[in-house]
Amino acid sequence: MAVSDLDLPGDGFFSLEQVRALDAAAIAGAWPGRELMERAGLSAWRLLQQCWPQARRIALVLGSGNNAGDAWVLARWAHLHGCEIELQATVSVWSGAAGEAAALAEARGLRAGAISVERLAGADVVVDAILGSGSRGAPRADAEAAIMAIRACARPVLALDLPSGVDADRGGLLGSVAVRADCTLSFVAAKRGLYTGAAAAHAGRVWVDDLGIDRCPTLRPTVHDVHAVELPRRAGDAHKGAQGHVLVLGGNHGMAGAALLCARAAARAGAGRVSLIARPFTLQAVPMRVPEVMTPPGESAAELAAAVQGAEVCALGPGLGRDDWAQRLYAAVQGGGRPCVLDADALRLLAAQPCAWPQAVITPHPGEAAALLGVDSATVQADRFAAAAELHRRYAATVVLKGNGSLIHSAAGTWLCRAGNPGMASAGMGDVLTGLLAALLAQGLAAPSAAQAAVWIHARSGDRLAAQRGQRGLLASDIIEAWQEDLNPCNAAPRP
Repeated sequence: MAVSDLDLPGDGFFSLEQVRALDAAAIAGAWPGRELMERAGLSAWRLLQQCWPQARRIALVLGSGNNAGDAWVLARWAHLHGCEIELQATVSVWSGAAGEAAALAEARGLRAGAISVERLAGADVVVDAILGSGSRGAPRADAEAAIMAIRACARPVLALDLPSGVDADRGGLLGSVAVRADCTLSFVAAKRGLYTGAAAAHAGRVWVDDLGIDRCPTLRPTVHDVHAVELPRRAGDAHKGAQGHVLVLGGNHGMAGAALLCARAAARAGAGRVSLIARPFTLQAVPMRVPEVMTPPGESAAELAAAVQGAEVCALGPGLGRDDWAQRLYAAVQGGGRPCVLDADALRLLAAQPCAWPQAVITPHPGEAAALLGVDSATVQADRFAAAAELHRRYAATVVLKGNGSLIHSAAGTWLCRAGNPGMASAGMGDVLTGLLAALLAQGLAAPSAAQAAVWIHARSGDRLAAQRGQRGLLASDIIEAWQEDLNPCNAAPRP
């Protein structure tokens, strides 16, 4: 058995359909269901010991399915090691392999009683085994009551297979409530929904045990894990003209900071040259805030067109607004045919007049994605994978769907970033990501690779700062100054 938290290069994430097929194939082949249940329960007990080594009072909340069987095995092992066991269940009888596991535990004196918040509150750790990956639709009343009891007891939680009530396939919730776990042990394979959206927020740290099931060589993950993307090493005779020219367009009334952050980010990310077209009062701040950035003329249509054509990549949206001035900039970029990154108000303008934009990378948060798709943000969050795929289908662009577990979707597939933290939920983070992404595009990376690298570097830098200083008070400008370590993972050796 191999338990990991997926810190392994090349690992990916699987749909529930794939996981169920693997499970069924194993049971139909060499592994009977009881054997897999024994492995799952023992693995859960070992993980519980690892995460909470001082725990002596273990409470387990069971539903009616096979997850309950895993919990009965865990309870048996914990009892064998001298732990006090509190078993609570929504049913009194189990069938199949779960029934066999229950009978073995009951033969050792273990019994399951009714749901009680008071008794759960006396435990060192609560194990959630109410619902498993076979659940469909909102939890029934008895399961919902058990979920609410776990939430009310305010104790550390280990979820078996998935936190009850989450949609481990799509990243949302099955109903209105779900268990919030500190750790989740996903059996058979990494279930893609546990790493993005509300499901990721409820899953806590996710561990994976394949239970010894051999994965079919032809089975490929539906979603790939974003890791560091190797950036090309610069030649010894490199000059700024060969490192790409990024043109940032934005900085409307009251939004100067967004455009300045984006331009600064593009410069710090290695673009050879960065230019900014913005309102005059925004441009006045450039010499003091970002002296490396140029400010070409862009008042007339001819000047604007020349600026767009003179850049390798345009970054459109930070502080753009939606007035006549903003729409003029938007039209110039759209008509210029240059590779571009669209964010913020540029996405709202695109939503108002939808069209294919294959040379673009669009970077919506859930609200902007909802506007682009003509739905509400709850619909986007209910199935983030489907939303990212539909955005690509409609707009022919590379998509970065931001949020907890950001997704990158292109014709080449789907990637998911597990890095990042809640401290990055602050103003300007999207503007900084736009500048970083535009700079990587300008330096020659293809759109999918640039999107993966930018999301990874941005999130990793945020995690490193949060580990050093804490999450609260993390600023977008801090991220800009922290990402060179990830931007340059393999620095050239000094000359002898």
